[in-house]
Amino acid sequence: MTALASSDAHQPVVATGLPKPVGPYSPAMAFDRLVFVSGQGATDPATGRLAGLDVETQTEQVFRNIEAILEAAGTDLRHVLRCGVFIVDMRDFEAMNAVYARVFGEHRPARTTVQVASLPHAGLRVEIDAIAYRP
Repeated sequence: MTALASSDAHQPVVATGLPKPVGPYSPAMAFDRLVFVSGQGATDPATGRLAGLDVETQTEQVFRNIEAILEAAGTDLRHVLRCGVFIVDMRDFEAMNAVYARVFGEHRPARTTVQVASLPHAGLRVEIDAIAYRP
């Protein structure tokens, strides 16, 4: 899965088997030991569709997508420093937060969570971005 493009200062990170970005951006950029993961939605790469309609299922898929990108960059969720969570309905916060807590375990990255009016895919309830480092 590792696919870092060559460059002197920064490198786009491409993880095979993930949905293509919906715009002109890289799934992640690596700079020195830092990895900046673009906001990830809940598209299941196997089907090209949303993983589910509920925020729990979507949050789980979002983290699977983030994990694949981090792995391609040479790191993993244990090395995440910060996440940004964008949620369509704050009433889903508790359910999203339960998945988030389970995924990270005792590791507690810094985080910002905001409610947004909409996300770029109809039915998408949560999007998460991340900053990690390569050990």
